[in-house]
Amino acid sequence: MASEEASLRALESLMTEFFHNCTTNERKREIEELLNNFAQQIGAWRFCLYFLSSTRNDYVMMYSLTVFENLINKMWLGVPSQDKMEIRSCLPKLLLAHHKTLPYFIRNKLCKVIVDIGRQDWPMFYHDFFTNILQLIQSPVTTPLGLIMLKTTSEELACPREDLSVARKEELRKLLLEQVQTVLGLLTGILESIWDKHSVTAATPPPSPTSGESGDLLSSLLQSPSAAKLLNQPIPILDTENEYICSLALECLAHLFSWIPLSTSITPSLLTTIFHFARFGCDTRARKMSAVNGSSHNSLLGQERGRLGVLAMSCINELMSKNCVPMEFEEYLLRMFQQTFYLLQKITKENNAHTVKSRLEELDERVLCWGRQAESYIEKFTDFLRLFVSVHLRRIESYSQFPVVEFLALLFKYTFHQPTHEGYFSCLDIWTLFLDYLTSKIKSRLADKEAVLNRYEDALVLLLTEVLNRIQFRYNQAQLEELDDETLDDDQQTEWQRYLRQSLEVVAKVMELLPTHAFSTLFPVLQDNLEVYLGLQQFVVTSGTGHRLNITAENDCRRLHCSLRDLSSLLQAVGRLAEYFTGDVFAARFNDALTVVERLVKVTLYGSQIKLYNIETAVPSVLKPDLIDVHAQSLAALQAYAHWLAQFYSEVHRQNPEQFISLVSTALEAITPLISSKVQEKLLLSACHLLVSLATTVRPVFLISIPAVQKVFNRITDTSAQRLPDKAQVLVCRALSNILLLPWPNLPEGEQQWAVRSTNHASLISALTREYHQLKSNTILPQRKVQLEDTKVIIHQTLSVLEDIVESISGESTKSRQICYQSLQESVQVSLALFPAFIHQSDVTDEMLSFFLTLFQGLRVQMGVPFTEQIIQTFLNMFTREQLAESILHEGSTGCRVVEKFLKILQVVVQEPGQVFKPFLPSVISLCMEQVYPIIAERSSPDVKAELFELLFRVLHHNWRYFFKSSVLASVQRGAAEEQVENEAQFSAIMQAFGQSFLQPDIHLFKQNLFYLETLNTKQKLYHKKIFRTTMLFQFVNVLLQVLVHKSHDLLQEEIGIATYNMASVDFDGFYSAFLPEFLASCDGVDSNQKNVLGRNFKMDRDLPSFTQNVHRLVNDLRYYRLCNDSLPPGTVKL
Repeated sequence: MASEEASLRALESLMTEFFHNCTTNERKREIEELLNNFAQQIGAWRFCLYFLSSTRNDYVMMYSLTVFENLINKMWLGVPSQDKMEIRSCLPKLLLAHHKTLPYFIRNKLCKVIVDIGRQDWPMFYHDFFTNILQLIQSPVTTPLGLIMLKTTSEELACPREDLSVARKEELRKLLLEQVQTVLGLLTGILESIWDKHSVTAATPPPSPTSGESGDLLSSLLQSPSAAKLLNQPIPILDTENEYICSLALECLAHLFSWIPLSTSITPSLLTTIFHFARFGCDTRARKMSAVNGSSHNSLLGQERGRLGVLAMSCINELMSKNCVPMEFEEYLLRMFQQTFYLLQKITKENNAHTVKSRLEELDERVLCWGRQAESYIEKFTDFLRLFVSVHLRRIESYSQFPVVEFLALLFKYTFHQPTHEGYFSCLDIWTLFLDYLTSKIKSRLADKEAVLNRYEDALVLLLTEVLNRIQFRYNQAQLEELDDETLDDDQQTEWQRYLRQSLEVVAKVMELLPTHAFSTLFPVLQDNLEVYLGLQQFVVTSGTGHRLNITAENDCRRLHCSLRDLSSLLQAVGRLAEYFTGDVFAARFNDALTVVERLVKVTLYGSQIKLYNIETAVPSVLKPDLIDVHAQSLAALQAYAHWLAQFYSEVHRQNPEQFISLVSTALEAITPLISSKVQEKLLLSACHLLVSLATTVRPVFLISIPAVQKVFNRITDTSAQRLPDKAQVLVCRALSNILLLPWPNLPEGEQQWAVRSTNHASLISALTREYHQLKSNTILPQRKVQLEDTKVIIHQTLSVLEDIVESISGESTKSRQICYQSLQESVQVSLALFPAFIHQSDVTDEMLSFFLTLFQGLRVQMGVPFTEQIIQTFLNMFTREQLAESILHEGSTGCRVVEKFLKILQVVVQEPGQVFKPFLPSVISLCMEQVYPIIAERSSPDVKAELFELLFRVLHHNWRYFFKSSVLASVQRGAAEEQVENEAQFSAIMQAFGQSFLQPDIHLFKQNLFYLETLNTKQKLYHKKIFRTTMLFQFVNVLLQVLVHKSHDLLQEEIGIATYNMASVDFDGFYSAFLPEFLASCDGVDSNQKNVLGRNFKMDRDLPSFTQNVHRLVNDLRYYRLCNDSLPPGTVKL
């Protein structure tokens, strides 16, 4: 024994040294290597068995268990059967002897190691594995240990990792399912007996189930006074040990429910018991008692009790998340909902001692569950409500005995008493799900629309009113001031913006269902706040420096701040509802919409006239941003009604358009003063966006003749005026260009005045590009740095405006695009002339190519063939191999972007139908395959690759006949054998490149390219082409199978499986008779017998589901065999 004893001491000192904070990394690596070598020795487990029984050092025990784990999971196949028997017998004995004294993490690890043995050997060689667990559970002394073993078994055997063959996984699942009924029975028994044993029915009489609100709703929910009485029993007081056993039993149930199917094994008594325990979570008295009794032990007990509630809700939610409910289980579900809503009622019930909110605050305390993140009862309960509404409401609503309206009343209370913003957001999500459900139900059953709406009308109006109150400082100031309005989240919005947006989505969904109610609720509230805003004029006084708002009392300033914030939110609400006034309901809701638009026009004009954005205030840091925000939101809200204005215009343009003209003219009067570089950007951009919408969506014929618009024209074309900030300049130029380019609605072609508009547009563009055109005379790059920077600024400013103008008309009529191109023609030629001079300035090249790309996408027909050819030829000449290499390899992301834009331009060119650009195909393909591809092929970086492969895909997809000349008819007549391939070398090179891309780690590129191949097969029968079938097909299948075996692109398993099927199905006979045997023969790491088994298990199925199942089985088992063989000791004889 001396050697074992000595080894133990040595190991203990090594472990202590390893974890000592003075040990160097170098020394740690040495110790690690030593330990790994020791673990690899045959028979090391005997030492570890001794270490486990003889040491109290946690590190040593953990190391010894890791050695066992490694042995069982990786080397078990090569362990002699006598040794296996000994291990199977010793480890459980060790566990039984020491489970009470071992630290919990060591005990859990030992349980896991024993379960791992069961995973390999039960039932054949370890037949009493499961019976032992059941016996442990049934013996009171070892119940907790048995439950830990059971949970570990459920985790490791029901959803095993891949180190088992598919057959074994299926066998384990089947064996476990046979035990489910017994296990659930045992767990029910444990929970029931503990509950009954500690129940205190006699001690405190339950509250009368017939008294007040509680009883009425409860009886209607449960349909039985006895069930209500049962649920009203006081909650038992459990000691720590029983508390622990119950929490383990509930954890087991939660994991079992995650994989067992819903069936009658889940009995009503089990469900009722779980609900009993769910009450622990909503019983604040228990927590209160713990706190009052003062000791830390008691408060811990309160935590424990809260945890039982959380665990019970986890069990319920696992069952709730299953969408597939057998008929016989529906009744159980109904019972579950009834019982949960009893709990919801209990949580939201008001009594003297508690407000609902303070009770929810207590229930929202997070409790730690074993080995899990801390969770609160309220979070679990909200999850339950979400699952109920999203998965089961449609199923349950039809039950007459389920009171949906009463449920909504409880949900309403629960929502608006949430203690945290996150909790409130989660509840708003549930209402959104409910409103979506209601909307789709009404759409599918239009005949019952009125009945459905009448049933829910009161609840919806209540919801709308309360959500509107919640976004107003007038009613909810304390909570709203807590919201952060500065930090942006991942969606680029602040906490306040998210709060407002989610609230307004609910308002909009109610508006869709109940337009009249929603409008009559919202508009008066908006009106009240508008009165305050419009009344500010009387407080404006003129001072020496300008205008000042004469409101100085702190209380008045605070009230004004709240009113302005509310007005801003309500303006957003009104804007959000604009879509519900257009389309079929335009006439019916015309008066409401007109009232809104008139108010908005009045407010925007008022803000611009008295220049509230420039006014001095007593609290400038607060009130000035408020005034600017209200003004900007009023413009944005008016912009939202652009579609309504367009519809209004088309209805009245023939008869009396005076009202319409007045609205548009007044709106423009409000906009014009704001288009100035002196106005704050937020307000300036709102004005610009409104101008763009009037020019683009409404397009009234008289727009150009309004003095306000002419003023803007003059300001933009006046070179002496200070330029607007970039974004605003681009928007205003887009609006002015669209006024001249877009056809006027409701007018015939003859009345469009194209000639005048064309001249005006040419002079507008000429004014905007004057400085840019002057650069042409000096195409040599400026040498001085300052000059170069100035030139770059001119290029950037001009091209951003021109690019936006082209983009905004790219989908418009031919006439608009013609005029646009005529005006731009000179600028395009200047750009082409400047391009070579700036080829080494990748930031400029990037902008130029952006502009050309937009031109190609929007105006290639207008540019005409000769000029397009000239542009492409210039680019092809400029992008030599050296230039491409410089851009991609040395200029970083900007250089790569330049090449990507160039490839995008070529994508547009090769997609063009007809013969016009076909002569470019050879040089495009040669650029791709001989110049770009060699530079990027071996780089791990994904830059340029996606664009290159998209270009290659477009070359094939839109120019199929460049490679496969014959028409469909000819190929049918001649048969596939004589199929001609043109440009075969180029086709093969492209396919080769696609094949190579599947060997690289970039998963996005893999997915994109697989999709391209599949598309070419669907549209052009790529896999059926003789050249592909005979020389490439099985190379691709081989690569795809290897990718699956190496697990390098596991997220794409399904797509790879389908593509493999589509390729194999072209030649199933060849796949089964030649490819599969060859593939298996070439597999290393497996012996011939295993290869035969793999071949036999791959059934000759020809349908997609069975085939992909066979593929995944082959991949799983091949990996499993390799794992087994790697773990065998050297020289093992395999039979």
